[in-house]
Amino acid sequence: MTNCDNCPSRDNCDSQDTCVIENNPLNNVKNVIGVMSGKGGVGKSTVSVLIAKDLRAKGYKVGVLDADITGPSIPRLFQMEHMRASGDESGMLPIVTEEGIKIMSLNFLMEDENQPVIWRGPIISGVVKQFWTDVIWGELDYLIIDLPPGTGDVALTVMQSIPITGIIMVSVPQDMVSMIVAKAVNMVKKMDLPLIGVIENMSYVECPDCKKKIRIFESDNVEGFIEDNGLELLGSLPMSRNVANMSNREGYDIGEDTEDRFKDIGRRIVEISK
Repeated sequence: MTNCDNCPSRDNCDSQDTCVIENNPLNNVKNVIGVMSGKGGVGKSTVSVLIAKDLRAKGYKVGVLDADITGPSIPRLFQMEHMRASGDESGMLPIVTEEGIKIMSLNFLMEDENQPVIWRGPIISGVVKQFWTDVIWGELDYLIIDLPPGTGDVALTVMQSIPITGIIMVSVPQDMVSMIVAKAVNMVKKMDLPLIGVIENMSYVECPDCKKKIRIFESDNVEGFIEDNGLELLGSLPMSRNVANMSNREGYDIGEDTEDRFKDIGRRIVEISK
Protein backbone atom coordinates (compact mmCIF):
# COMPACT_ATOMS: atom_id res chain seq x y z
CA MET A 1 0.00 0.00 0.00
CA THR A 2 2.90 2.33 -0.58
CA ASN A 3 1.14 5.21 -2.33
CA CYS A 4 2.89 8.55 -2.73
CA ASP A 5 -0.25 10.21 -4.09
CA ASN A 6 -1.89 10.05 -0.66
CA CYS A 7 1.18 10.94 1.38
CA PRO A 8 1.28 14.30 3.23
CA SER A 9 5.04 14.50 2.59
CA ARG A 10 4.92 13.93 -1.16
CA ASP A 11 5.72 17.54 -2.10
CA ASN A 12 8.78 17.71 0.16
CA CYS A 13 10.14 14.19 -0.30
CA ASP A 14 13.27 13.27 -2.24
CA SER A 15 13.22 9.53 -1.48
CA GLN A 16 10.10 8.33 -3.28
CA ASP A 17 12.01 5.50 -4.97
CA THR A 18 13.14 4.08 -1.61
CA CYS A 19 10.21 5.12 0.60
CA VAL A 20 8.78 2.38 2.84
CA ILE A 21 5.86 4.37 4.31
CA GLU A 22 2.54 2.66 3.60
CA ASN A 23 -0.51 4.76 2.79
CA ASN A 24 -4.07 3.55 2.40
CA PRO A 25 -5.33 4.53 -1.08
CA LEU A 26 -8.77 5.21 0.43
CA ASN A 27 -7.32 7.93 2.63
CA ASN A 28 -6.16 11.43 1.87
CA VAL A 29 -4.58 12.87 5.02
CA LYS A 30 -2.97 16.23 4.30
CA ASN A 31 -1.17 16.87 7.62
CA VAL A 32 -0.13 14.59 10.47
CA ILE A 33 0.66 16.29 13.80
CA GLY A 34 2.27 14.22 16.57
CA VAL A 35 1.74 15.31 20.19
CA MET A 36 4.57 14.08 22.39
CA SER A 37 5.84 14.37 25.97
CA GLY A 38 8.95 13.31 27.82
CA LYS A 39 6.89 11.56 30.50
CA GLY A 40 3.28 10.89 31.47
CA GLY A 41 0.93 13.02 33.51
CA VAL A 42 1.60 16.33 31.77
CA GLY A 43 -1.74 16.58 29.95
CA LYS A 44 -0.57 15.42 26.53
CA SER A 45 -3.83 13.65 25.64
CA THR A 46 -5.90 16.60 26.83
CA VAL A 47 -3.80 18.91 24.66
CA SER A 48 -4.28 16.56 21.69
CA VAL A 49 -8.07 16.69 22.10
CA LEU A 50 -8.19 20.47 22.52
CA ILE A 51 -6.00 21.00 19.44
CA ALA A 52 -8.33 18.73 17.46
CA LYS A 53 -11.41 20.58 18.70
CA ASP A 54 -9.96 23.98 17.84
CA LEU A 55 -8.92 22.90 14.33
CA ARG A 56 -12.38 21.45 13.80
CA ALA A 57 -13.98 24.70 15.01
CA LYS A 58 -11.86 26.50 12.40
CA GLY A 59 -13.58 24.42 9.73
CA TYR A 60 -10.94 21.74 9.08
CA LYS A 61 -11.57 18.01 8.74
CA VAL A 62 -9.83 16.43 11.74
CA GLY A 63 -9.03 12.99 13.11
CA VAL A 64 -7.32 11.77 16.28
CA LEU A 65 -5.26 8.57 16.40
CA ASP A 66 -4.74 7.30 19.95
CA ALA A 67 -1.26 5.78 19.83
CA ASP A 68 -1.04 5.39 23.61
CA ILE A 69 -2.05 1.73 23.44
CA THR A 70 -1.42 0.79 27.08
CA GLY A 71 -2.95 3.97 28.49
CA PRO A 72 -5.60 5.18 26.05
CA SER A 73 -7.55 8.18 27.28
CA ILE A 74 -8.84 9.73 24.05
CA PRO A 75 -12.26 7.99 24.19
CA ARG A 76 -12.97 9.30 27.70
CA LEU A 77 -11.81 12.82 26.88
CA PHE A 78 -14.27 12.84 23.98
CA GLN A 79 -16.91 11.19 26.22
CA MET A 80 -17.12 8.32 23.73
CA GLU A 81 -15.74 5.51 25.91
CA HIS A 82 -18.83 3.31 25.51
CA MET A 83 -18.60 3.25 21.72
CA ARG A 84 -17.23 0.27 19.79
CA ALA A 85 -15.54 0.46 16.40
CA SER A 86 -16.70 -1.55 13.42
CA GLY A 87 -15.31 -2.34 10.00
CA ASP A 88 -15.84 -3.99 6.66
CA GLU A 89 -13.71 -5.52 3.94
CA SER A 90 -12.12 -2.12 3.32
CA GLY A 91 -10.84 -1.68 6.86
CA MET A 92 -11.70 -0.31 10.30
CA LEU A 93 -14.12 2.59 10.60
CA PRO A 94 -13.29 5.34 13.11
CA ILE A 95 -15.77 6.62 15.66
CA VAL A 96 -17.12 10.07 14.74
CA THR A 97 -17.88 12.61 17.46
CA GLU A 98 -20.87 14.99 17.42
CA GLU A 99 -18.71 17.79 16.03
CA GLY A 100 -17.41 15.52 13.27
CA ILE A 101 -13.94 14.54 14.58
CA LYS A 102 -12.91 11.01 13.60
CA ILE A 103 -11.17 9.07 16.37
CA MET A 104 -9.61 5.63 16.73
CA SER A 105 -8.37 4.02 19.93
CA LEU A 106 -7.68 0.47 21.07
CA ASN A 107 -10.41 0.91 23.69
CA PHE A 108 -12.95 1.00 20.86
CA LEU A 109 -11.91 -2.57 20.03
CA MET A 110 -12.00 -4.00 23.58
CA GLU A 111 -14.94 -5.54 25.42
CA ASP A 112 -13.84 -4.03 28.73
CA GLU A 113 -11.81 -0.82 28.78
CA ASN A 114 -10.58 -1.64 32.30
CA GLN A 115 -8.67 -4.71 31.18
CA PRO A 116 -4.91 -4.14 30.83
CA VAL A 117 -3.08 -4.47 27.52
CA ILE A 118 -0.26 -6.90 28.29
CA TRP A 119 1.60 -6.89 24.99
CA ARG A 120 5.22 -6.62 24.05
CA GLY A 121 6.57 -3.59 22.20
CA PRO A 122 6.52 -5.00 18.63
CA ILE A 123 2.84 -5.95 18.91
CA ILE A 124 1.90 -2.53 20.29
CA SER A 125 3.86 -0.81 17.52
CA GLY A 126 2.15 -3.00 14.94
CA VAL A 127 -1.30 -1.96 16.17
CA VAL A 128 -0.37 1.72 15.93
CA LYS A 129 0.86 1.19 12.38
CA GLN A 130 -2.44 -0.55 11.54
CA PHE A 131 -4.35 2.44 12.89
CA TRP A 132 -2.62 4.42 10.12
CA THR A 133 -2.86 1.88 7.28
CA ASP A 134 -6.09 -0.02 8.03
CA VAL A 135 -8.42 2.67 9.40
CA ILE A 136 -10.58 4.40 6.80
CA TRP A 137 -9.82 8.00 7.73
CA GLY A 138 -11.01 9.27 4.35
CA GLU A 139 -10.15 12.89 3.65
CA LEU A 140 -8.60 14.80 6.55
CA ASP A 141 -6.89 18.15 6.78
CA TYR A 142 -5.27 17.16 10.07
CA LEU A 143 -4.67 13.86 11.83
CA ILE A 144 -3.55 14.39 15.43
CA ILE A 145 -1.54 11.48 16.86
CA ASP A 146 -1.54 11.23 20.65
CA LEU A 147 1.81 9.52 21.28
CA PRO A 148 2.64 7.60 24.46
CA PRO A 149 5.08 9.34 26.82
CA GLY A 150 8.79 8.89 26.32
CA THR A 151 11.01 7.92 23.41
CA GLY A 152 10.24 4.21 23.08
CA ASP A 153 9.08 1.77 20.41
CA VAL A 154 5.78 3.45 19.51
CA ALA A 155 7.27 6.91 19.08
CA LEU A 156 9.99 5.44 16.85
CA THR A 157 7.45 3.46 14.81
CA VAL A 158 5.26 6.51 14.26
CA MET A 159 8.20 8.67 13.21
CA GLN A 160 9.49 6.03 10.78
CA SER A 161 6.20 4.65 9.42
CA ILE A 162 3.88 7.66 9.23
CA PRO A 163 4.56 10.85 7.23
CA ILE A 164 4.69 13.34 10.10
CA THR A 165 4.16 17.01 9.27
CA GLY A 166 5.41 18.17 12.66
CA ILE A 167 5.68 17.36 16.37
CA ILE A 168 4.29 19.36 19.30
CA MET A 169 5.98 18.81 22.67
CA VAL A 170 3.97 19.09 25.90
CA SER A 171 5.62 19.68 29.25
CA VAL A 172 4.98 21.13 32.71
CA PRO A 173 7.06 23.90 34.26
CA GLN A 174 9.17 21.79 36.63
CA ASP A 175 10.24 19.51 33.74
CA MET A 176 10.62 22.13 31.03
CA VAL A 177 14.38 22.58 31.32
CA SER A 178 15.15 18.99 32.38
CA MET A 179 16.83 16.16 30.50
CA ILE A 180 13.36 14.54 30.18
CA VAL A 181 12.25 17.17 27.69
CA ALA A 182 15.71 17.39 26.15
CA LYS A 183 15.64 13.65 25.34
CA ALA A 184 12.29 13.96 23.57
CA VAL A 185 13.39 17.09 21.69
CA ASN A 186 16.63 15.44 20.60
CA MET A 187 14.78 12.34 19.41
CA VAL A 188 12.65 14.48 17.10
CA LYS A 189 15.78 16.21 15.80
CA LYS A 190 17.61 12.92 15.24
CA MET A 191 14.63 11.65 13.24
CA ASP A 192 14.91 14.84 11.16
CA LEU A 193 11.31 15.87 11.81
CA PRO A 194 9.98 19.42 12.21
CA LEU A 195 9.36 20.38 15.84
CA ILE A 196 6.47 22.85 15.70
CA GLY A 197 6.94 24.01 19.27
CA VAL A 198 6.42 23.40 22.97
CA ILE A 199 3.29 23.84 25.06
CA GLU A 200 3.86 24.50 28.74
CA ASN A 201 0.87 22.98 30.53
CA MET A 202 -0.22 23.62 34.14
CA SER A 203 1.89 26.75 34.03
CA TYR A 204 -0.08 28.74 36.59
CA VAL A 205 -3.33 29.08 38.53
CA GLU A 206 -5.48 32.16 38.11
CA CYS A 207 -6.96 33.64 41.27
CA PRO A 208 -10.77 33.69 40.81
CA ASP A 209 -11.04 36.99 42.67
CA CYS A 210 -8.13 39.21 41.62
CA LYS A 211 -7.25 37.29 38.40
CA LYS A 212 -3.59 37.26 39.42
CA LYS A 213 -1.59 34.43 37.87
CA ILE A 214 0.05 32.31 40.55
CA ARG A 215 2.91 30.08 39.45
CA ILE A 216 3.01 26.92 41.55
CA PHE A 217 6.15 25.41 40.07
CA GLU A 218 9.51 27.07 39.88
CA SER A 219 11.22 26.63 36.52
CA ASP A 220 14.78 27.76 35.87
CA ASN A 221 15.52 29.68 32.70
CA VAL A 222 12.74 28.40 30.45
CA GLU A 223 13.46 31.16 27.94
CA GLY A 224 17.11 30.10 27.76
CA PHE A 225 16.16 26.45 27.24
CA ILE A 226 13.72 27.37 24.47
CA GLU A 227 16.32 29.56 22.74
CA ASP A 228 19.21 27.10 23.11
CA ASN A 229 17.17 24.30 21.55
CA GLY A 230 15.74 26.43 18.75
CA LEU A 231 12.18 25.88 19.97
CA GLU A 232 9.05 27.99 19.89
CA LEU A 233 6.86 28.32 22.97
CA LEU A 234 3.38 27.90 21.52
CA GLY A 235 1.62 28.76 24.74
CA SER A 236 1.56 28.55 28.53
CA LEU A 237 -1.68 26.99 29.76
CA PRO A 238 -3.25 27.43 33.19
CA MET A 239 -4.01 24.64 35.62
CA SER A 240 -7.76 24.54 35.24
CA ARG A 241 -10.50 22.58 36.99
CA ASN A 242 -12.61 22.84 33.84
CA VAL A 243 -9.89 21.24 31.73
CA ALA A 244 -9.23 18.57 34.35
CA ASN A 245 -12.93 17.63 34.28
CA MET A 246 -13.20 17.44 30.49
CA SER A 247 -14.23 13.79 30.57
CA ASN A 248 -17.25 14.54 32.80
CA ARG A 249 -20.72 14.75 31.31
CA GLU A 250 -21.11 18.44 32.06
CA GLY A 251 -19.50 19.35 28.75
CA TYR A 252 -16.42 21.14 27.46
CA ASP A 253 -16.43 24.54 29.16
CA ILE A 254 -12.65 24.87 29.42
CA GLY A 255 -12.66 28.57 30.22
CA GLU A 256 -12.20 31.60 28.01
CA ASP A 257 -8.47 32.03 28.70
CA THR A 258 -7.61 28.43 27.77
CA GLU A 259 -9.90 28.54 24.73
CA ASP A 260 -8.20 31.70 23.46
CA ARG A 261 -4.77 30.14 23.88
CA PHE A 262 -5.78 27.09 21.87
CA LYS A 263 -7.12 29.35 19.14
CA ASP A 264 -3.63 30.86 18.93
CA ILE A 265 -2.00 27.39 18.97
CA GLY A 266 -4.35 26.22 16.23
CA ARG A 267 -3.54 29.26 14.09
CA ARG A 268 0.18 28.55 14.49
CA ILE A 269 -0.28 24.92 13.44
CA VAL A 270 -2.17 26.03 10.35
CA GLU A 271 0.52 28.59 9.48
CA ILE A 272 3.33 26.09 9.75
CA SER A 273 1.55 23.31 7.88
CA LYS A 274 0.66 25.43 4.83
